[in-house]
Order: sequence, then C-alpha cells, then structure tokens
Amino acid sequence: MKKNYLVTFIGCFLFFALSFSALAQSADKTSIQNSEEISIYPNPVSNGKLFIITKDNLTKEIEIFNVLGKSIYSATLFGKELNISKITAGIYIIKIKENNKSYTRKLVVR
Repeated sequence: MKKNYLVTFIGCFLFFALSFSALAQSADKTSIQNSEEISIYPNPVSNGKLFIITKDNLTKEIEIFNVLGKSIYSATLFGKELNISKITAGIYIIKIKENNKSYTRKLVVR
C-alpha cells in the first residue's frame, strides 16, 4: 500500500514539474536563462537560509510552489539571503524573476 502512495506522489510530482517547465518555456523564450547565470545554495536547505546569487544581482521576485502547484511563499529579495525557516520539509519549485529574466528550479527543504 505504501508503494502505491509513493508511486502516485512521484507521478504527480513529475507531471507538475514537466507541466510547469513547459509553461515557463512557452511563456517567453527570452526569459529562460542559462543555469550558469544563477546559483542557488544550499540545496537541500536544512538551516532555513537559502542564498540566491545571480549575474546581475538585482532585486528579485521569489515565489515558491508546492508539488500541487499552489504558491506557498512569495517575497522580494534585495540581497542574496532568503529566510525560508517557516517552510516545512518537502520538495518545492522555486521561481525567481529578476528584471526580464526568469529562473525555475527544484528546491528541497529538510
């Protein structure tokens, strides 16, 4: 019985991740950026602090989604350090918008 729940969860997560990725790519081809332009660490996050460093280092709009696609956290980041200590352990999708650029990554919180 546990295996069925795990398979269902993984299937739902993969469906969401692929759907979210396709949506992001179809929205604006110029907004999808190279992974070398952004650094997000540590991932997995265990101390509640996430560092987001981009090439331009401008003000960033941050949004975190759960595996069902519901937005659970949003913030404006002026520096590099984001406090996510109130987010419970799990797997999430983080979307970062900076100027006309958009980055989407998987985020694991322990």
